[in-house]
Amino acid sequence: MPLVGTGDILKTSDGRGVGAFNVVLLEHATAIVAGAEAAGAPVVLQISENCVRYHGAAAPIITAALATARAATVPVAVHLDHATSVGLVHEAVELGVGSVMFDASPLPYADNVAATAEVAAWCHARGVFVEAELGEVGGKDGVHAPGARTDPAEAAAYVSATDVDALAVAVGTSHAMLTRDAVLDLDLISELRAAVPVPLVLHGSSGVPDATLAAAVRHGMTKINIATHLNAVLTAEVRRALDADPALVDPRKYLQPARNAVSREVTRLLDVLYGGILGDN
Repeated sequence: MPLVGTGDILKTSDGRGVGAFNVVLLEHATAIVAGAEAAGAPVVLQISENCVRYHGAAAPIITAALATARAATVPVAVHLDHATSVGLVHEAVELGVGSVMFDASPLPYADNVAATAEVAAWCHARGVFVEAELGEVGGKDGVHAPGARTDPAEAAAYVSATDVDALAVAVGTSHAMLTRDAVLDLDLISELRAAVPVPLVLHGSSGVPDATLAAAVRHGMTKINIATHLNAVLTAEVRRALDADPALVDPRKYLQPARNAVSREVTRLLDVLYGGILGDN
C-alpha cells in the first residue's frame, strides 16, 4: 500500500475516528503500523518538534517513518505534529511529509491567524495538508489552562481566515495525562462540528477513557491524537522484561515485547475509534 496523505485518510473516514499516534523511536513506528495492519485500518504516524529535537535532526526519524509507511499493507500517513518552527515545516515537507500541524496557538489571535495563513499558503502550493490549533489544549508548555474551551464562532472564523484543512480544538483534554479520566464537553464538540467546515482534531487523547473517545467521534471528532498512553504501554513492558531478567542487556529482547504490546494497544484503540466494528471482522 503506498504512502498516503493525512487528508486522504480523513476524507474517507466516513464518520469513524482516525488514529494518529506519535512516534518517538523506530519501535513506535513499526509497532503502530503493525497494529494498524492487524486492525485493517489506516493510521497516521506523527512526529513532533520535540521528537525531532530529541533525535538532533529531522531527517533520521522522518525518513524512517516514511520508509515504514511505504512498506505497510494499510494506508499510512506521516505527519509533522506541533511544529512551532516554520523552518522545520519547510524541512519536513522537503523530506516528504504530506501533512503538518503548525502550532501558533500561544500567539495573540491576530498573530496566530497571520502566521498560520502564511504557512498554509506555502504548504498548499506544495500539496501539503495543514492542521492548526485555535483553542487552547491544557498541559502543553505551561501555556494552556486545562479548562480552556474553543468558541465555535471563533473557530469557524479562524478556519476561514487561515484556510487550514483541519482544526485542533479544546474541549476538555490535556496533554501528557497519565490517567484516563478526562471529561469532554460532548455538546461543544457537536457545536464545533456544525460550525467548522473542516475535520476536528482531538489532542491530548491519552487521558480520555475508551467510551468517551467513542462518544467524541460520534459527536464529530475525526482525528484522534494519542502519544503518552502508548509511551506508558511501551515503558511498562520494558520495565517488566528488565525486572524479570536483571542480566538482560540485548535491547531486542526487551524492546520486542514492548513493541508487541504497543501493536496490540493500537489495534484495540483503532477498534474503539471505529465503534467496535473491527473486532467483528
